[in-house]
Order: sequence, then structure tokens, then C-alpha cells
Amino acid sequence: MRYAVRFTVEAEEDLIRLYEFILDRDEADWSLAESALEAIRQAIRSLEQSPFSFRKARADTPFLRELVIPFGASGYVALFEIDHSRCVTVLAVRHQREDDYH
Repeated sequence: MRYAVRFTVEAEEDLIRLYEFILDRDEADWSLAESALEAIRQAIRSLEQSPFSFRKARADTPFLRELVIPFGASGYVALFEIDHSRCVTVLAVRHQREDDYH
């Protein structure tokens, strides 16, 4: 079974924020920013096949989960919710060194 993956507006804004952060920090290193987005895209694709294989974000619900996305020395974490048997919603994406989801 394949799951459709969709993004909330907030998650889409997170991707833009993370992309712009790399450009601001590394003097417009477009290739690094593009590589980071591609790593996130590749990882998100895995949600189409097996969203239940990723760690629970909270112990009290099996439907709210986190996807750890390696990139460089750290990486990213995507918070997602399994809506039903055919849909997954990405709620937020953050860098692993950020304090928490906002």
C-alpha cells in the first residue's frame, strides 16, 4: 500500500526557512542548500511505503512520528502524522540542533 504524503503550510515554511538559513550562513552556497533539500525529499519519500517504521514522537499515540534525516554532521527531523491508511501529513521539519518544533 502506498501512502500519499502532504505538507502543512507550516512544514512548507520550515523547508524555506531551512534552505534560506544555509544560504545566509554559507555565503549563498546553492549546492549545499540544494543537497540538503534533496536529502529531505529522499527521506520523505520513504513515508510513502512504511510510515509506521519510524519512531513515535510521543508514547501516547502511534500516529504521531518522527523521521530522522541524516545530513552532514547532524541532519533534520520531520514530524509527521499518519492520518489514515492512505495519507501522511508532514507537520514540521527542523534541524536537529534546533531546540524543538515551533
